[in-house]
Amino acid sequence: MPEALDLLKTRRSVKPVELTGPPPTAGELETLLTVASRVPDHGKLTPWRFIVFEGDARIKAGETIGAVFKAANPQANDDQIAFERNRLARAPLVVAVVSRAAPHVKIPEWEQVLSAGAAAMNLVTAAHALGFAANWITEWYAYDRRVLDALGLGTNEKIAGFVHIGRPARPPEDRPRPPLGEIVTRFGT
Repeated sequence: MPEALDLLKTRRSVKPVELTGPPPTAGELETLLTVASRVPDHGKLTPWRFIVFEGDARIKAGETIGAVFKAANPQANDDQIAFERNRLARAPLVVAVVSRAAPHVKIPEWEQVLSAGAAAMNLVTAAHALGFAANWITEWYAYDRRVLDALGLGTNEKIAGFVHIGRPARPPEDRPRPPLGEIVTRFGT
């Protein structure tokens, strides 16, 4: 399947501020989330879930992010607060991948966390396959319990990443990739 390899070789992250609309349609979003959910999942635990931020929901979530930022940074000026408030409005669509990893009698938590990461990567790759661009990031608010509570995360849940999805405003540039000789070893040689 050379087309699949070409797809994987051409995927690039695009900064959220460089993503434009229109966002994926309802059918495209369903495809994206279906592909994102088709990842290795030892024990069939589904140790992840998705929160979709589209339309005005991006602004509503941003109000919480801005308020938490302002409370933590009382010296912040209006521009700084507006920047934080706009975090989830930079791209036409944002999907939070939520890790629900938990202790299990047979399945290590680490494997569950990796499964959430695989779901995020599948989402990014599926976006590219549909002609969109994406960026998988966390940023400070992914680790702030006040924000997580406001977004509806349980106490055992963590953000694996916010995947910003849209159309690239311009062709994405590649970044330098490490030479394989620097990152690959062969055992026993």
